[in-house]
Amino acid sequence: MQDKDQEKANMGFIAAIVAVATIGGFMFGYDSGVINGTQKGLEAAFDLGKVGIGINVGAILVGSSIGAFSAGRLADRIGRRGVMKAAAVLFLVSALLAGAAGSSAIFIFARIIGGLGVGAASVISPVYISEVVPASVRGRLSSVQQVMIISGLTGAFVVNYVLAHYAGGSTAILWAGQPAWRWMFWLQALPAAIYFLALLGIPESPRFLVAVGREGEAQSVLARLLGAAAAARKLVEIRQSLAADHHRPSLADLKDPSTGRIRKIVWTGIGLAVFQQFVGINVVFYYGATLWQAVGFSEGDALQINIISGVVSIGGCLATLALVDRIGRKPLLLIGSAGMTVTLGTVAWAFSTATQGVDGAMALPGNHGMIALVAANLYTLFFNMSWGPIMWVMLGEMFPNQIRGSGLAVSGFAQWIANAAISVSFPALVVSPGLAGAYVGYACFAGLSFFFVRALVHETRGRELEDMEG
Repeated sequence: MQDKDQEKANMGFIAAIVAVATIGGFMFGYDSGVINGTQKGLEAAFDLGKVGIGINVGAILVGSSIGAFSAGRLADRIGRRGVMKAAAVLFLVSALLAGAAGSSAIFIFARIIGGLGVGAASVISPVYISEVVPASVRGRLSSVQQVMIISGLTGAFVVNYVLAHYAGGSTAILWAGQPAWRWMFWLQALPAAIYFLALLGIPESPRFLVAVGREGEAQSVLARLLGAAAAARKLVEIRQSLAADHHRPSLADLKDPSTGRIRKIVWTGIGLAVFQQFVGINVVFYYGATLWQAVGFSEGDALQINIISGVVSIGGCLATLALVDRIGRKPLLLIGSAGMTVTLGTVAWAFSTATQGVDGAMALPGNHGMIALVAANLYTLFFNMSWGPIMWVMLGEMFPNQIRGSGLAVSGFAQWIANAAISVSFPALVVSPGLAGAYVGYACFAGLSFFFVRALVHETRGRELEDMEG
């Protein structure tokens, strides 16, 4: 009975840690999604054209790529929790400054600051979770990060819709003489402050503590996570895995010492990161409102569609929680790739039938609008039950201890560069070759991702982090 009580206490502690760490995922999602309903306001306030909108929307991605690249290495110096605390501060500053921006330049600067936090949270939260939870539930609990990312996106969509509806439009005056779109940014300051305060109550990663010689603290944390007996065994395993190649982690570790070439596992991580973005998911997240308005939906309807997509996405993530530790990571990735290929192809077909009215507005004939809407939501479902959460799960657990920070740095950097390429290019692609052409491209990348997974991705379900090979 006492052992069961101890096990429950351990799992309660683990659940609390995961809950706090994944607030970073919520902030990641909120900061990424809030831009979706503000583009009319930005265009009016700063007199932006299509290229200007693309730059202002994509500014966060500049910071995100830098934050992702820096976070892994910084986490090896100041700890996983230290990086997450820094990210929380960046989220707070960005929210306040973006809402108050008086020019496009200031807004871009504010979004770059927020991007630093997004990039850092995107790579460190999954790593922290993977380093503090048991292997038997690691996939499930690591996948909570994606649930929180989508919850943040959906939260931003809901807030944007409510504020715009209450004010009478995203550019209409809401409170204190300020338009609704500015309040969409300012309200983000509340969860950012909660995130920072909550981080003060969780411990540092025991693997980081061992790496920097603080074994007494590491054993104390492990005891609360696993129990005293298991903690002693795990401490020895961590010490041995680091002792086999014990030096301060660096980017040079990414090379295989026997060949001098970049390790295969690093290329696999980069491939996972890039394919996750090249299937076009952030076109839905960043430009959902613009996309649906482009084919004839009203602003109000488009914002409601965003909310529906968010709810469907959460459903996909919940399916991952149930399946990832049962059937594994690789099967889910393959299912997702196949499903996205078909649904993206269907969306491309529907958009190819769009007609232009006398007023210049686009519209989909007959029931093609409904077909596009259903296919697009099935696409987000397939993504969020597979590549959405699984890519982050894999990056958090696939690298050996010695290169985990550096491997995440380059993979995270690649992910955000790919994100930027897709997101910044989309407004121009709407003009030429058009929505249909853009979605054909995304469908092709989804198809290629299937063969990439089959050839290069190895299953990590149930394996201890100390057993990962590079």
